[in-house]
Amino acid sequence: MIPFRAAVFAAFCLCAAAVSATADEVTLTSREGTVTISGELLGYDGEFYRLSTQYGILTVDGTRVECGGEGCPDVDAYVAEVGFAGAQRMGEVLMPALIESFAIRNGLNLSRDDTGSDDFTYVLRDPEADRVVGRFGFRLHSSAEGFADLVAEEADIVMSLRPVLAREARLARTAGLGDLVSGDRARIVALDAVVPLVALSNPVRDISLEDLRAAFRGEIGSWAELGGPDQPIALHAMAPGMGIAQSATVDIGEDVLESNDAITRHESARDLASAVADDPDALGIGSFIEQGDAVPLALRGPCGTSSQASETTLKTEDYPLTAPMFLYTPAVRLPRLAREFMSFAGSPAAQPVIERAGFVDQFPRAIPLDDQGERFANAIRRAGVETDLQDLQQLVSALSGKSRLTLTFRFENASSALDAQSRSNVALLSAALERGVFDQRSLVFVGFGDGAGPAGINRRLSNSRARTVRDAVRASAESADPDRVNLRVEAFGEAMPMACDETAWGRRVNRRVEVWIE
Repeated sequence: MIPFRAAVFAAFCLCAAAVSATADEVTLTSREGTVTISGELLGYDGEFYRLSTQYGILTVDGTRVECGGEGCPDVDAYVAEVGFAGAQRMGEVLMPALIESFAIRNGLNLSRDDTGSDDFTYVLRDPEADRVVGRFGFRLHSSAEGFADLVAEEADIVMSLRPVLAREARLARTAGLGDLVSGDRARIVALDAVVPLVALSNPVRDISLEDLRAAFRGEIGSWAELGGPDQPIALHAMAPGMGIAQSATVDIGEDVLESNDAITRHESARDLASAVADDPDALGIGSFIEQGDAVPLALRGPCGTSSQASETTLKTEDYPLTAPMFLYTPAVRLPRLAREFMSFAGSPAAQPVIERAGFVDQFPRAIPLDDQGERFANAIRRAGVETDLQDLQQLVSALSGKSRLTLTFRFENASSALDAQSRSNVALLSAALERGVFDQRSLVFVGFGDGAGPAGINRRLSNSRARTVRDAVRASAESADPDRVNLRVEAFGEAMPMACDETAWGRRVNRRVEVWIE
């Protein structure tokens, strides 16, 4: 334990005020009576006091001090007040399921108070102490409104269907909430995907991303131009800012989805899927997990390779329009109950809850080599001068007897930084290493690249990416015993493409680091 004096003067600007500011003068005295500090009490979160003092704003461990003064809180009666705001899709089903499971696991009674159609509060009560220990309040609207509420100090946790935007991150930094772009500020709790949808009676089963955008711009008006019957295309999309539309505008383009008056708009993904399923001429942009009776189209590249949305391709991020669901927290200390809930939401125990709620969880699963014939067949078809059959033989030899984990790592566009889902995968894999899940096993980080440029350079780049990911996982798994698991690196460059290098999204899919278990 660090000395009390050091703890006081080193802990600047670390805590959020879970209790409203009182402006009352209090004095904190160390239990030994040797150190005192006075100031205006800004908040108490059940563990830490936050004071405005002559030294600035200080955060002090409540277990190390006694509080004196009329403004001191009743420690035994403390209630953790936590505000969630943001995406309606997350707040309607996913978060209630997680909170209910969290309460059961912690022996807490749970009740819900509805104050409006989109506002409600979960009350958590300790039955043994017969008192309320927490209130989790919810305001459901959009991801953008959630970030606005955070900056306005009207929420503690943001529910978002997309990564934080640059302007939102700037506002949060200005408000003293830290860097929301940082990996430790965002936690992915579930996965969905943006998918093109058609009716079962429609003969078209795939579409290029370029044709999809052209159709929604109104540049393609007949199914005949997409390989279907000579019938006009009836376009369907979510209302702006609603549900999966928040991810679709990022992946497809805001100008594509919001500029065409011929698009029929829907308030829910379920309604959109139902309308598409009932109309053989309909083309919708909807949600994978709420596709209903509609049929999702595969995304086709110009080289003939296609990508179909499935639970596996969402987990591996092999499908390019995967849409993670985020919980964002500011760089301030939340009450212990909130931190424990956030830890639970990303834990293995939460994954079955997420799946039962109808979402795609992040629990890693192994894909045997025998189930990957299509990938290897595609690699053989694409073999050429720079990547020949001997390279493929080396690849098969290196991966023989191993299985691919669904945990895959990809990078931001034109960057060496991991994307949001991959940063989450670093945390998931390092936590598994710390729990000893892979003890006495070997994990191979296998780097792959796109086909842009010489094959030798691409192989070296893929090796560098694989080492970077391996090192990031190793550094994150602080309590793992390095002698109990072998972490190796292999690299094969452009030897096994997942998509077409002729498109930007195809090159991004191909630049990846896979994890294989021996």
